[in-house]
Amino acid sequence: MKHKPDKRKIMIGRAVSLVWKSSRGLTVANLILTIIQGLLPLIPLYLMKLLIDSIESAINGDASSFHSIAILIAIMGGVALLSVLVKSVAGIVEQTQARVVTDYMQDILHKKSIEVDLAYYEDPKFYDTMHRAQGEAPYRPTSIVNGLIRTVQSSISLIAMVGLLLSFHWIVAVVLIAAALPGVFVKLKFSKVNWKWQRKRTETERKAWYKHWLLTSVSHAKELRLFGLGEHFRVMYLNLRAILRKEVLGIAKRRAASDFGTQAVATLLIYGSLAFIAKQAYSGLITIGGMVMYFQAFQRGLGFLKGLLGSLAGLYEGNLFLSNLFDFLDIKPSVIDPDSPVPFPERISEGIVFDHVDFNYSSSSKKALDDISLTINPGEMLALVGENGSGKTTFIKLLCRLYDPVSGSISVDGASVVDFAVDDHRSHISVIFQDYAKYHLSVKDNISLGDINNSPDESRIHKAAEAAGAQAVIENLPDGYDTVLGRSFKNGKELSIGEWQKIALARAFIRDAPIVILDEPTSALDAKAEKAVFEKFRELVAGKTSIIISHRFSTVRMADRIAVMENGRIVEHGTHDELMAEQGLYNEMYTIQASAYS
Repeated sequence: MKHKPDKRKIMIGRAVSLVWKSSRGLTVANLILTIIQGLLPLIPLYLMKLLIDSIESAINGDASSFHSIAILIAIMGGVALLSVLVKSVAGIVEQTQARVVTDYMQDILHKKSIEVDLAYYEDPKFYDTMHRAQGEAPYRPTSIVNGLIRTVQSSISLIAMVGLLLSFHWIVAVVLIAAALPGVFVKLKFSKVNWKWQRKRTETERKAWYKHWLLTSVSHAKELRLFGLGEHFRVMYLNLRAILRKEVLGIAKRRAASDFGTQAVATLLIYGSLAFIAKQAYSGLITIGGMVMYFQAFQRGLGFLKGLLGSLAGLYEGNLFLSNLFDFLDIKPSVIDPDSPVPFPERISEGIVFDHVDFNYSSSSKKALDDISLTINPGEMLALVGENGSGKTTFIKLLCRLYDPVSGSISVDGASVVDFAVDDHRSHISVIFQDYAKYHLSVKDNISLGDINNSPDESRIHKAAEAAGAQAVIENLPDGYDTVLGRSFKNGKELSIGEWQKIALARAFIRDAPIVILDEPTSALDAKAEKAVFEKFRELVAGKTSIIISHRFSTVRMADRIAVMENGRIVEHGTHDELMAEQGLYNEMYTIQASAYS
């Protein structure tokens, strides 16, 4: 039980640290303005007492002149204007800080999203964690710091009011505390209830958001219309939202009933205190001005106490929800840089070696790669073939070090891939996967993203586009290389699947890397375009080590050597002629495909 409070303290401290790092000056300004706002409320109370007493004296025939009354009113007006000014400045500072911290936290989320292993993106629990973090990051740290600042402000004002009330009668100060406490207990209770509900229903909220995305994204617009799926997904979305809404309203109703009970108690205590103060004035023990001052001090003190206790309860709630943010930020990647990385070779001289490599995804106990041993020689073009799910793409992912093997090792020129810095390793591999990205940016940007660290010049971009067979496509676009692709932005131009694939190929070709990998690179191209691409590809990879994955055996035949995969294992490897002579799996697959064209 002792561990949890310590953990909460650390979380609040981390939130304060994040806000401080993002906006030191604004935090200091906010704190100074808070102290001023905390002290200002005491001044109008005392001035009001003096005003009422002066008016009462004048009515009773005492020597008070209206001039002194007017001066008091002027001072009260000046204090009121000062309060308004301080509040306005504080509001500007708070809004500015909120935006600065929001941008800072979003940047931290982006950095963490890039840093975590690819494996996390295949785990539903990770998406729950990320979804909760995305909900908390924009505002929760600022909320925590503002809560702490409001706590300071309320404490200063409360101390002033309690001191004033104690000078009148201790019983009023006790009633003040008794009126505020029940509401705080209710807030603490329902903070925990809301936190538990959110963690329980995160996946349901994500499912609802997914249905919303299906209904509104261009990715599924055609199928939704052709198969009449729009109404189906709309109803699914509404049903999920109805579940969430019913549960939220249930919690809200229970809280409203509890709030009513606590407010009823507080109301009785407030007006009981008014009766006590009025009795003192009626008995002549205090002046009318004193009665007004003490009752206003009680009311404001109650407000400040509620604010203080509410801020503390808010800090408790914020601390609970901060766990959602820090659960995400505390994720540690397993694919990491070594303490003393060795440089990746600029050209492969000894080859790439898979030595008894095993691998399985965390979501499955089945091996995706099973005892893979294979050497890829320098300058060799290797083709990987096999049925879907045989392990070809997983093989590539491990070579790119998107994952590390469960057992066995992968080495390049005798050095284990885990001895290279991750970014250095990946920067020496140019790859296009079958699920390549479609960036809604200009053509020029789409291609140059393949070698972003070297800022490719126009000639290299054009050369890569020509090698990928994309030159004709680009020339027909309204603004050539400056044309924005996709429909997300103004004047964007959508491409066909085959055209998009050519742009992706150009992105892979622009990087001058010693290892080039194409995973189903021409699946959307016709036979003529495919032949042209691979003839150019052979020129581009001359002297480089390359790997291609393809189901088209006309492409596979161009490779120096072919490895056949089945159920995560390499069951055959050799040249096309050697594998055909073996009369094994490769021969069977080749014959089936060839017969389809005969």
